[in-house]
Amino acid sequence: MEISKGVVMLQLDFHGNKIHPILIWDREMTVLVDTGFPGQIEDLRVAMEKVGVSFDQLKAVILTHQDVDHIGCLPEILQECGNHIKVYAHELDKPYIQGELPLSKDSHLENPPKGRVDNTLIDGQVLPFCGKIQIIHTPGHTPGHISLYLKQSKILIAGDSMYSENGILAGIHVPTTPDMNAARLSLKKFLDLDIASVVCYHGGLSNGDIHGQILGLSKEL
Repeated sequence: MEISKGVVMLQLDFHGNKIHPILIWDREMTVLVDTGFPGQIEDLRVAMEKVGVSFDQLKAVILTHQDVDHIGCLPEILQECGNHIKVYAHELDKPYIQGELPLSKDSHLENPPKGRVDNTLIDGQVLPFCGKIQIIHTPGHTPGHISLYLKQSKILIAGDSMYSENGILAGIHVPTTPDMNAARLSLKKFLDLDIASVVCYHGGLSNGDIHGQILGLSKEL
């Protein structure tokens, strides 16, 4: 689904669990935000090709955090794309993504996905491509969880800092959020942004009075 020019929300299905990686591109750059579960590489390829983007065009992968449904296809993408692709993540989640530490919530996995992180990101950093992408450190779900604010289109890529249901923001997913205090503070960061649309990895796109929705959720916490 095209949300704005150069911003497409993909949908992958994993045993009935729908997830939403994001493609962002302009004339110089093509970026994939999150990579799906392990074993979804062909599903991801098909979803990208449906909107006219191939793995050959990818120049960057931004990982919102370390969870297995977000980094699952990273090893295959790196194997296929080689060194011409750069991987971005927050420094606090980098060692988990690289396999130096067991994944926080998936430590039981015998062979967890892992791959290199080329560039670490910090709160407030602005990536200069695709109309400028602002990094928002939103810990709680994991220590190094980030959300992305696309300045040109006013789209917030929320990762797992929130989830949505039927187009409405439903708040923090408590069962998968170890640090609720941090997650609450992270949610309130979004109130400072002019947001037109939100994409949650679980739940997809939300529109309509986003500020009001987030304000309501933050008052409930």
